[in-house]
Amino acid sequence: MGSERTFHIWRGDASGGEFKTYRVPVDQGMVVLDAILRVQATQANDLGVRWNCKAGKCGSCSMEINGKPRLACMTRLNTFGPDTEITVQPLKTFPLIKDLVTDVSWNYRQNERIPPFKIGEPGPDGQYRMYQEDVDRVQEFRKCIECFLCQDVCHVLRDRDRKDAFVGPRFMARLASLEMHPLDVEDRIPEIKAIFGSGMCNITRCCTEVCPEHIQITDNAIIPLKERVVDRYYDPLQRLVRAITGRKLRTRPRKLPMKS
Repeated sequence: MGSERTFHIWRGDASGGEFKTYRVPVDQGMVVLDAILRVQATQANDLGVRWNCKAGKCGSCSMEINGKPRLACMTRLNTFGPDTEITVQPLKTFPLIKDLVTDVSWNYRQNERIPPFKIGEPGPDGQYRMYQEDVDRVQEFRKCIECFLCQDVCHVLRDRDRKDAFVGPRFMARLASLEMHPLDVEDRIPEIKAIFGSGMCNITRCCTEVCPEHIQITDNAIIPLKERVVDRYYDPLQRLVRAITGRKLRTRPRKLPMKS
């Protein structure tokens, strides 16, 4: 065994709770999840914590560590000073089940609301073709592990509790992955504006900052969707055409440069 660290871990359920302090023997190379599991094994067998892969790919061990949404399995203890006490608590944005476990099922219900991929007609030769740049553009969004850290830190969901009007950054990224797919023909722009709440985001980039997969959620997903909504509903040329003909001007969606 190496040295000991002090952990303040939230214990309780929806009816209430408090932080409890544990002194945990730690070894070199340990991550926060290692320490929590050591507490569970040696001091608090009933400690509730969700985890699975311990490799930063399942997104299960999302929690708030010293006030920041993180993956416990990817947060090394040497990230903090040797005398820093570590506070661990559940995600604030979602209902608490027990200790460090929250009910994130709201997120899955949002995913079910999104119109699925709808492929168009193939070319004259019966083949589907798309440019590599289009493939690269949507590939970034497929890295999402659904840890919901971006959902937790989003001030629209966290502080304003507007889950009734905004699906959150994770699902704006999913909408972007569908809308930007070169073979998809479904029109989701009306829903993105009126139902999924693109206008609620104030572009603070807090979601991008906490993403463990480094997805540029704000710049590459949310902003392009906002621009498409503006093009559709607020472009003066579009409004003039609708006033004269009663129909909207058909334009090809703008191809925005992909930001790294």
